[in-house]
Amino acid sequence: MRSRGGMLVATMVAGLGLGFTVTNIGFGDYAELNRMFTFQDLRMLLAFAGAVAIIVVAYAILRVRRSPARIHAGVIPGAVLFGTGWAISGGCPAIPIIQVASGYLPAIVTIAGVVVGIWLCRWANARYFQLDRGSCGL
Repeated sequence: MRSRGGMLVATMVAGLGLGFTVTNIGFGDYAELNRMFTFQDLRMLLAFAGAVAIIVVAYAILRVRRSPARIHAGVIPGAVLFGTGWAISGGCPAIPIIQVASGYLPAIVTIAGVVVGIWLCRWANARYFQLDRGSCGL
């Protein structure tokens, strides 16, 4: 399974499974996401809290130790922009792909926004900020 083709197949199967699950629990529906972002429906908050709890237990079992990393100047504004875009568009970068696959074509605008945003981030970083690239691959 360590071959390039094997990893591609495994990634595709995992992506299809994620898309199927996300669609079936309602996280791909804009109206549902809006209710969750405005705390009219607490499923997303509970799902994220459950995910954090699971990873805390997994890290404890595996004895994973991470030292705190330095937060560079772009993290806070980037997080605010990401969260704002997520709330406006009804999804993180993966959700619009699921929405398009489900037939919700306005999500194409969100995908275009993600692509333009990545391009603008790289351009602004190269021209003005020269922030540490870290692991995000600017």
